[in-house]
Amino acid sequence: MKKIILTGGGTAGHITPNIALLPALKEAGYDIKYIGSKNGMEEGLIKAQNIPYEGISSGKLRRYFDLKNFTDPFKVLKGLFEAKSIIKKYSPDIVFSKGGFVSVPVVIAAALSKVPVIIHESDITPGLANKIATKFATKICTNFPETLQYLPKNKAVLTGSPIRKELLCGDREVAKKLTGFGDKPTLLIIGGSLGSVIVNNAVRKSLDDILKEFNVIHICGKGNEDESLIGKPGYLQYEYVDKELKDFFALSDVVVSRAGANTICELLALRKPNLLIPLSGAASRGDQILNAKSFENAGYSKVIEEEDLSNISLSAEIHKLYKNRQNYIDAMSKSDANNGVSNIIKLIKQYS
Repeated sequence: MKKIILTGGGTAGHITPNIALLPALKEAGYDIKYIGSKNGMEEGLIKAQNIPYEGISSGKLRRYFDLKNFTDPFKVLKGLFEAKSIIKKYSPDIVFSKGGFVSVPVVIAAALSKVPVIIHESDITPGLANKIATKFATKICTNFPETLQYLPKNKAVLTGSPIRKELLCGDREVAKKLTGFGDKPTLLIIGGSLGSVIVNNAVRKSLDDILKEFNVIHICGKGNEDESLIGKPGYLQYEYVDKELKDFFALSDVVVSRAGANTICELLALRKPNLLIPLSGAASRGDQILNAKSFENAGYSKVIEEEDLSNISLSAEIHKLYKNRQNYIDAMSKSDANNGVSNIIKLIKQYS
């Protein structure tokens, strides 16, 4: 039996694509181990899949000044030795990395141990962790064709995003029973795995107007529930959704979301008309802005920049999106973007 180590962590975007690969890897006969950070959010998500998990020391790589920049390199170095020890003991045939800071020592340790490494870059431009990992990678998978120009030609492969199979199997009737919603169209709001205060505030300020036309499922992030809105007719809020998400997607007629690459690729695969609110360039490296513009140019999404977001603009754009939803569905239906699982599994088989 061949062995594979999966790695990636920090946010759900670095974890859920790995989870999407698990059924196909098991079907292909791979023994699987996961390396993530100690006490990172990935630990609970991976252990819930009954996959053996090893935690290593992890330091954040920053582009800005911070006192931790003087101590975190030592954490990364410690993580490198820990990863190398795990790899030596487990002796994998291949490593697959979804990125995030914890993946860097794992990728380097694998390369030093002469184990083939495949990494996946979700965004249009590579993040810092994957920029470092690129030097040690055998192949680099991408979601967007635009990404290929930033990567070595002999390594880059357009595979698409691995999408969890269960997301494509949602049941509207199950969701109706879960929510108790009536016949109004349903608006699903996703603020990212950590939630978004800006999006949450705009939603709640415009909620009375939105509820005139829609029932609302609001995934607001941990610690972001508003107790004053509990029990409000037509409005349900959740800190995090796991098993129910597929059914909520099936029930939703339109979606408001951040523009993380994995989420928008799921929306494309599900053909869900969507309004994207990318994380601002002031609070990020601007990857979500590029992702959103790519989808807007393709006719898949409507976009509001965070700086233009208000309760008035949000409500108005949601109503416009719903009115013109068929145009977005038609554009997405013409896309040849497919679930990237099969493409990635082929590469893993080829190099392991």
